[in-house]
Amino acid sequence: MDRKEALIRYCVTRLALVPLMLWLISSLVFLLLRVAPGDPVDAILGNRANQEAKEALRTKLGLDQTIWHQYLDYLSGLIKGDLGQALTNQEEVSAIISKALPATLELSLFALIIAIIIGFIIGLSGTARPDGKLDLLGRIYGISTYALPPFWAAMIVQLVFAVWLGWLPVGGRFPPSLLQPQGSGFLVLDSLCSRNWAALQGSLRHLLLPASTLGILLSGVFSRILRINLARILQTDFIEAARSRGLKESQVIIRHALPNSLLPVLTIAGITIASLIGGALLIEVTFSWPGIALRLKEAINQRDYPVVQGIVVVIATLVVFISVLIDLLVASIDPRVRY
Repeated sequence: MDRKEALIRYCVTRLALVPLMLWLISSLVFLLLRVAPGDPVDAILGNRANQEAKEALRTKLGLDQTIWHQYLDYLSGLIKGDLGQALTNQEEVSAIISKALPATLELSLFALIIAIIIGFIIGLSGTARPDGKLDLLGRIYGISTYALPPFWAAMIVQLVFAVWLGWLPVGGRFPPSLLQPQGSGFLVLDSLCSRNWAALQGSLRHLLLPASTLGILLSGVFSRILRINLARILQTDFIEAARSRGLKESQVIIRHALPNSLLPVLTIAGITIASLIGGALLIEVTFSWPGIALRLKEAINQRDYPVVQGIVVVIATLVVFISVLIDLLVASIDPRVRY
């Protein structure tokens, strides 16, 4: 079996396992929500509601049925592509996700761009002189940003740039005084397409603080991975051969060492994108960013089973497909990869 056939077989196998993985994840979420303390009826009506009203609402929402019957209804809905309705307002879960997911994707994309730019600058700065001052500062930066609590860093950034200096808004996604552009849900893209420069400026000003905070916290990972792989590549024989031809050190690093050290960075970038979709919870909560992580937190507090289950299934699906896509890219770039 040649390399291309092995890669195709690997991807088909991974994709064939997606339904099984989603079934396991959705079943686990279903069970954990039911055994967790708290009643969605109490979360909706409050503890002071009378028992008749609670029972009526429980019957209306289908919570009076057995766990097994609820589970079968839930699975049948997933098979049909129906994520159900929210318990709190009877809104379709798919509509809730379609509103919140673009906000998270937009925040994640800009944060990833910032993280890669800063990580590359810091990772490359210490390569010329290993164990020098710049290299030492880069390593300290990488460890510090990785260890910083996201909520603490977000509050410090808000305090400095929004409260003390007043340069940027404290939170939110768009100025309330402007009409929000309609379209894809990505406000920066929708503003550009409609040539609404006031909306573009407003969306960028609201995006800058959360994206920069999240990007800086992630940049340390990229700088450390790039530094480690560059240091390893620079000790290989083909780099010594390039130096022996009289090439400048900058040419050796940029033309020869850097391209061969980007595969781990690409893998980390793919994992980061997947984790950002559901892992930016603390940033979204702190900045009141109306993304899917914030919506998940609200649904958990309200014991809104269908919303929590639907969001988890969508996030899991995105993570699986992004992982497969990264594997395809790595295999297509590096002929040494075997499956």
